[in-house]
Amino acid sequence: MQVSESIATALQTLRGNRLRSVLTVLSVAIGVFSIISVMTALGALQQSIEGGLSQLGANTFQVQKHDNNMGGGPNWRDRSRNRKDLTYAQGLEVLQRTRGAKTIGIESWTFGMPVTWRNKKTDPNIAVAGESEGGLATNQWEVELGRGFTQSDMDLTRKVVILGADLAKALFPPSYNPVGETVQLKGVRYKVIGMLKSRGGLFGNQDRYFILPITTFFEQFGGNRSVHIMVQAPSRESFERVQDEVVGILRGIRGVKPGEDNDFAIFSNESVIRQFNETTQYVRLGTLAVAAMALLAAGIGIMNIMLVSVTERTREIGVRKAVGATRRHVIRQFLTESVVITLVGGLIGIVLGLIAGNALAVALDITPVVDPLWILTGIGVCVLIGVLFGTYPAWKASMLDPIEALRYE
Repeated sequence: MQVSESIATALQTLRGNRLRSVLTVLSVAIGVFSIISVMTALGALQQSIEGGLSQLGANTFQVQKHDNNMGGGPNWRDRSRNRKDLTYAQGLEVLQRTRGAKTIGIESWTFGMPVTWRNKKTDPNIAVAGESEGGLATNQWEVELGRGFTQSDMDLTRKVVILGADLAKALFPPSYNPVGETVQLKGVRYKVIGMLKSRGGLFGNQDRYFILPITTFFEQFGGNRSVHIMVQAPSRESFERVQDEVVGILRGIRGVKPGEDNDFAIFSNESVIRQFNETTQYVRLGTLAVAAMALLAAGIGIMNIMLVSVTERTREIGVRKAVGATRRHVIRQFLTESVVITLVGGLIGIVLGLIAGNALAVALDITPVVDPLWILTGIGVCVLIGVLFGTYPAWKASMLDPIEALRYE
């Protein structure tokens, strides 16, 4: 029997045992769907992290008071609550004393404020940043229109602002150049001197920014707050050396004794990605466990349906063997049927898994992904299950005595 004939026979077997076939195919589909949907969603999240989750530029690390909250649980901030603030003065001292860095930026943030232009007002979901002159470079922000900050903007506490692309889009007409316009935040008027190039990022975008000179920010919101110090090394090779230099300077400034842990946290793009992977590994393991149980149930179902098929087709097997079919031909026929059943369920699971996983990505404004590796893995698992659980029924069919099979009623 040719492979095409075996496939046609397998599809006929599916139609002939509809209820059992549907349940078996459904079990395979659920197992494969679980793997593909979760791994696709996690792949989209990780791609977004690697492409834009972290605000930091290449070869850049950030020093801050609190530990990074990814995977830290609901009380992640309590562990560092008693630490002293990182002050603007400490940031300036790091800036002045660090010799190996390419660029150093100092920043502080506040959130949840609307911005007004003329009679138009945004939703109160704007992120307000105070940035030093080097903050744009260390955040990997590019000014598309206008200019960035200068030291005189800091020294003179100028009321100027750089807008994120989506904030500008929300305030101004399409293709409108906002440079030179005046906008308001908390009743204070600021002159727009620049607009950032759109970048996007995880869970929506990173472009609803209202960026002030850090001295202006402190004047508006108070200077008694902790800052972030962002340091960009000249190269990947010098990254650890520059980080060690900054850590040593900060420990001295903050009076950390030898042998004591740092009373500040450091993270970089790599650490964010590493924490993401550590946080999601349990999700991956749980998904694989659920998928394994579903696929095991599917495998048992496949064995059951193939054994029933062998019993129902005993006379057919006898006829085939009587006209010259060998044991190998019979085994190939039933294994092909078994694999076809699993592949039908697997393809359904793959398609639905890709749709579900990327639906989450689209909902979070993340670029959808299609990972060929997981698709091939899903297909491979289906073939393996078909072979493993179809081997015994195929062997049993091949061992039938043609004379006894022809007598079977």
